[in-house]
Amino acid sequence: MKLERILYADDEPDIQSVVKLALEVLGGYEVLLCGNGAEALAQVSCFNPNLILLDVMMPSMDGLTTLQWLQRDARTASIPVVFLTAKAQAHEIKRYQALGALSVITKPFDPMTIAAAIQKIWNQTHE
Repeated sequence: MKLERILYADDEPDIQSVVKLALEVLGGYEVLLCGNGAEALAQVSCFNPNLILLDVMMPSMDGLTTLQWLQRDARTASIPVVFLTAKAQAHEIKRYQALGALSVITKPFDPMTIAAAIQKIWNQTHE
């Protein structure tokens, strides 16, 4: 399966813009932006993403809670989730992966390489 659509939830508009531009221009992906986890849950079924990119710390519904809700729903449980977060100490990364995250990309990130990093993560699990 080819990676084509990414749903990205983050409450920081500047980071949203940079990630969306990088993923669309450099990766060729279709990206849907959401401002928090609740919005992501409301949009996920309509957008039908191949991958979900979540910030950990967001108002209303954080990334960890969003991941738990996604896993409870049979329609979304199989969609891989990658966290894009500044909360990325070794013990935090292990926790995210134990909860079911496919991988973690740390903030700050390089906009020029984020599309390639996400594609590499995808390729490792979809070969």
